[in-house]
Amino acid sequence: MSIIETYIQRHPRSQALFDQAQTLFPGGVTHDGRYITPFPLYVERCAGARKWDVDGNELIDYWMGHGALLLGHGHPAIVAAVQRQMERGVHYGAEHELSLRWAHLIKRLFNGIEQVRFTASGTEATMMALRLARAYTGKPIIIRFVGHYHGWHDMLARDTTDDTLPVGLFDGLVESTIVAPTDLTYVEDILRKRSDVAGVILEPTGASYGAVPLPAGFLRDLRQLTWKYGVLLICDEIVTGFRVAPGGAQQREGIIADLTTLAKVMAGGLPGGAVGGRADILKHLAFGDAAWNQTRKIRHFGTFNAAPLAAAAGIAMLEIVADGAPCAYAATLGATLVAGMNAELRKRRLEGWAAYGDGSIIHVVAGCSTGFTPGELDPRTPTDELKRGGDPRLVHLLRLGMINHGVDLMRGRSGFFSTAHTSADVAATIAAFAATLDAIGEPDAQPQPGASRQR
Repeated sequence: MSIIETYIQRHPRSQALFDQAQTLFPGGVTHDGRYITPFPLYVERCAGARKWDVDGNELIDYWMGHGALLLGHGHPAIVAAVQRQMERGVHYGAEHELSLRWAHLIKRLFNGIEQVRFTASGTEATMMALRLARAYTGKPIIIRFVGHYHGWHDMLARDTTDDTLPVGLFDGLVESTIVAPTDLTYVEDILRKRSDVAGVILEPTGASYGAVPLPAGFLRDLRQLTWKYGVLLICDEIVTGFRVAPGGAQQREGIIADLTTLAKVMAGGLPGGAVGGRADILKHLAFGDAAWNQTRKIRHFGTFNAAPLAAAAGIAMLEIVADGAPCAYAATLGATLVAGMNAELRKRRLEGWAAYGDGSIIHVVAGCSTGFTPGELDPRTPTDELKRGGDPRLVHLLRLGMINHGVDLMRGRSGFFSTAHTSADVAATIAAFAATLDAIGEPDAQPQPGASRQR
């Protein structure tokens, strides 16, 4: 049987649930990244580094809550913290001491964070960071970079340099954002010519949490450039914060941003986000006299800001990751998997394929147009190719094939390690990768993505 036929045969319950879901949700899913043809996987439970789907199939999980679960599924300390808090109250509708403990931990790990404002998600955190930058500087323009992802809100929805607007957006919604390539000369040219730039925002390891790596030294040089022209630097560490290092990419690169956005690991796998940074910038969220409140203060509400359950989980998580040991352990496993995958690619002489990563975050690209030597990513590969993982047809087959062999890569092209993963998981993943490559080896025998779904 083909990869797709095998997938259909092994997941009848997932297919049945997807049939129901299509009558309830647009497209049948609740998150674009979980969509897949012929139907998405439905999961019943998770533990450690494993998940079990509704058909009873066991999988090594590399989604890890979209990168939020550095300690794996159901870590005892986080479970205990949430259970204790459930008994004390889910939502107080009031301030509480847990929020102070949570903020103290964040400040301890991120040297440049003087004050924090909690949000309910990462998207909300980047929305707030832009508002703060504009309020503080009195300037409207934000520079962002091609392919970098900062949530789904209007102000940062366009991530290409052409004039194409995302569906549902109009010129007036995006005209205050400039999309730039990761070219410091290009950015400096903008800053030299314009006096209306409030700040620059980026993912500090590259677009899509390093799927398109930044040039060497880019973050440090950008920090110097923003200082030179008096604009704010906003580091979106929603994925990288507490994962690539306890203090995120900024700690590793030795820089301090003016504003930092956080989520995922920060909340221990529960919904939660934050903006942190200089106190003089975050002052615009504080109350003052009547004139200040009317003309300078940013109004900010949010029913689930610093929610007690998220705070309890976040405190438990950050207390464990503070010494850096979880980051280092997961990074070692990531490096081992990348090396093993590339060995399999070289063995098969698959040009345009490579595995690469940044510590505990790994990426795979399949059949890139630049046709580079197996396992040696070509920096000239276009950004959009790297973000989608190469040839969409091959990525699709890789995603389903790995699931068939007991491994769930995130969207078939990325993965997050946790402290729950083991060297045995790495070995099993390499074996699954090898078996999937062999199954893909005769592509003419594989149905095209979107082919008719069979029962």
